[in-house]
Amino acid sequence: MKNKLENSIRKVERWVEENQYIGYEPFDGLLSFLRPLTFGNLFLDRILLQIVRQSPFNLRPLLGIKPQESTIGRGYMAWGYLTMYKITGIKRYADKAEACLTWLMKNKSPGYSHYSWGKHFDFASRGGIYRKFEPIIVWTGLIGQAFLDAYEVLEDKKYLEVAVSICDWIMELPREQTDSGVCLSYLAFQQSSIHNSNMLGAVMLARTSKRIGGSRYLETARESMKYSCTRQLPNGSWYYGESPENHWIDNFHSGYNLDSLKSYIECTGDTEFAENMKRGLHFYKRHFFEENGRPKYYQNRTYPVDSQCASQSIQTLANFSDHDDSSLELSLKVARWTIDNMQDPKGYFYYRQYPLVKAKTPMLHWGQATTYKALSVLLSKI
Repeated sequence: MKNKLENSIRKVERWVEENQYIGYEPFDGLLSFLRPLTFGNLFLDRILLQIVRQSPFNLRPLLGIKPQESTIGRGYMAWGYLTMYKITGIKRYADKAEACLTWLMKNKSPGYSHYSWGKHFDFASRGGIYRKFEPIIVWTGLIGQAFLDAYEVLEDKKYLEVAVSICDWIMELPREQTDSGVCLSYLAFQQSSIHNSNMLGAVMLARTSKRIGGSRYLETARESMKYSCTRQLPNGSWYYGESPENHWIDNFHSGYNLDSLKSYIECTGDTEFAENMKRGLHFYKRHFFEENGRPKYYQNRTYPVDSQCASQSIQTLANFSDHDDSSLELSLKVARWTIDNMQDPKGYFYYRQYPLVKAKTPMLHWGQATTYKALSVLLSKI
């Protein structure tokens, strides 16, 4: 299995680099030349975006949608390179990580003094529309953790300075104040309470606080974790968000929650939420995987089998392997299924599997960068 992982990692790494870190993304449909026909109507924007996203066939070339840069894609590749550098000691991995991080520093969201990042295209959802480059806490928090890893591995203070700047941006976000914690906003320009983004923001604050000392960010981190942990469902799962329209439970957002909670506990020593983590992991392992390792999208149905669910499953389970042997076994099983069923001979991973067809569109961040990082994390555990 180690050889299988190493070979898969080399293949997807080569594909990403040969394509110069540019690719499609699931939600890039509003880049189409058909966009003017939506007349700025949110419902029509959502229809166009979802047609492109849900089609099992790649409509993008027909609709004038070109591959784009990806801030989160660069962040995940940097994260993966750093992991490979720790495993192998080969300097070219450190060099490539630094190149990605330098690119990110040069391509932060315009209009904000602190470091933050967003998509390279407009995005329309149930919650409304936000414009390209508008920063979001999910991407900023994940990229921020790559900068923290870089500081820890490469010992260059500039990466810690970026992390502090990110935390200052997080601290300025809107937040929902409640008697049982605060929820950091998904968006910078209006309050949007979502659990995975709240917890990703919290762990970024907590990890950075550990490095700089003091309690500058810790209270907000703890209150954010309190918000999401007190709203964990009795079975150990989390809704995507508390608003009724966000009452679904899916694989990869649950993985974000678990990774964030585990990292928060480890870097703060705050064990108040340890039972929440235990119950969340139990639900995750029990409900999101089939016997052969195929990851399910939702807890109550399999399809579409999604590359993001596969990559996040591999990573989350590998992360928990240090104190749970069954998590490592399951991570290896998911990785084996994903490589055997979702990786093209050219090296890239397919976007999705439907009951009768595979959507083979090569995304950049969604499928390649996330899986590269996930497989490297798993390799580090065996």
